[in-house]
Amino acid sequence: MVMSLDLINRIEKARRSLHMLVEHHGGGLGHPDVIRQSMALDELINEYNRLNRSQTRARMI
Repeated sequence: MVMSLDLINRIEKARRSLHMLVEHHGGGLGHPDVIRQSMALDELINEYNRLNRSQTRARMI
């Protein structure tokens, strides 16, 4: 499976940032900054899944 290394790196950076924000806000998952970063990470993961799904379909053809 060929995935964009850039996308994988962006996901990892966003994950680390989310973890740091949670720690910074005392473990609070409801802080607006944490929610915003979580949504950004979700979007990157969704992009990864769409790319993976399209590559899987292309191999089936």
